[in-house]
Amino acid sequence: MSILTLIAFLGAAATAQNSNCPDYTDYSTGYHAPFSTGRYNLSYQRPSPACRTFVSPEVDNTITRLNGSITDPDLYRLFQNSYPNTLDTTVTWRGYSANNSEEELAFVITGDIDAMWLRDSANQLQSYLPLLTASTSNNSLASLNDTVFPPYSNQTVYECKWELDSLAAFLEVSSNYYNATGDLSFFQKYQWVDVVRLILNTTQAMMISTYGPDGSVNPDPYTFTRLTTTATDTQDNSGRGNPVRNGTGLIRSAFRPSDDSTIYQLFIPANMMFSRYLASASLIMRALSQSALADEISTFAFQLRSAIETYGIVSDPAFFNNNTAIYAYEIDGYGSRNIMDDANIPSLLAAPFFGYLDANDTVYQATRRVLLSGEGNPYFMQGPVINSIGGPHDGPGFAWPMASIVRIFTSDDDTEITTALKELVSSTDGLGLIHESINTFNQSDYTRQWFSWANGLFGQMILDLDSRKPYILSQSFQ
Repeated sequence: MSILTLIAFLGAAATAQNSNCPDYTDYSTGYHAPFSTGRYNLSYQRPSPACRTFVSPEVDNTITRLNGSITDPDLYRLFQNSYPNTLDTTVTWRGYSANNSEEELAFVITGDIDAMWLRDSANQLQSYLPLLTASTSNNSLASLNDTVFPPYSNQTVYECKWELDSLAAFLEVSSNYYNATGDLSFFQKYQWVDVVRLILNTTQAMMISTYGPDGSVNPDPYTFTRLTTTATDTQDNSGRGNPVRNGTGLIRSAFRPSDDSTIYQLFIPANMMFSRYLASASLIMRALSQSALADEISTFAFQLRSAIETYGIVSDPAFFNNNTAIYAYEIDGYGSRNIMDDANIPSLLAAPFFGYLDANDTVYQATRRVLLSGEGNPYFMQGPVINSIGGPHDGPGFAWPMASIVRIFTSDDDTEITTALKELVSSTDGLGLIHESINTFNQSDYTRQWFSWANGLFGQMILDLDSRKPYILSQSFQ
């Protein structure tokens, strides 16, 4: 079953790509007229209509509407390029399920990597949530040298890193679809209930500790090793990772949403996200009259939240010089903890964005102070170009615009929001796209100019500002 049926309800029409269309990997590195009329002279980056992989009138109409709200020409160009990027460039296949001719499917790549990650694709579609309505339209898009246990086929699986947030992303897009459309029939017709049962079995298996009560080593349901020169691309201890203590009630994750390995496998942001969307999934189950399963899911969500609040909150005397409580990024249950944040979602910074807590929460606000400081977060990157959280994926000195976008989503401070927006507008090297990461001292030194998740997230953030702080969009960012 594919969760990508979500696009079908945008009331959109799919397009078949012309064989003469340029490869967007190359196209997105070039500069194309008409250029924006602001000081940054940003390129136009949308493919011609015939070359767009999917066309949504709702998205195009929204872009046109925002032209009346955004007065800065460079900010508008960045929105104009970025918001439709997933639909314009990444829907590389559409069809139907082999065992259900009514189940529309899609293959949505991440951008310049020709593969579909469950988390990335779910988040790419998340950008269009504000436009989501139920539709019955028939003219819609449905609508390496690794050793891994359990084994898998590299003919069907591109990557086999266990990341808890990928399953959380499935529950997230399920919940968002149901809340936006009220369409319970979707969950009845397909294998959604079975998939959620599988998710429960998988995550509960990954709560196992390294050692049993007698000190023996527990059999591990998942191990991963890779022949690599990058430490973050594999796990130590023969693929088991660092030991995890029994009894925390948290779920292990061998890798982060950045695809980097965890240092301590009790990865708090993913547990937060999973707990939050388990609770939402229980409501769908109850509506499906699956009362026993709804109760199990609801209890699991509550227990996870309690475990996070018990073990995931620590103090950071190096930053606060007192016992101020903050959330750790990772823990092992033995007392070791990792105080940092990474740009990828789920992150600690993004906890209010995905609904785990309120942005005014006392512990979150203290955590936020640490994360957005070079003195508290070893991966908060600073410089004259952009100041934002990065991560080990691209290394020191490279800030991720994604984290700046999340910073805006989770802030009510007009100055903080305006400052972050100015940095985003001025740091695209004239391309007019949101990059994966940027050298904080040289905007021409960046990674992945075609990174659709971040582009869609930027557009979603602009729509959020249009709703809650429209006056900010009327400012100049020159």
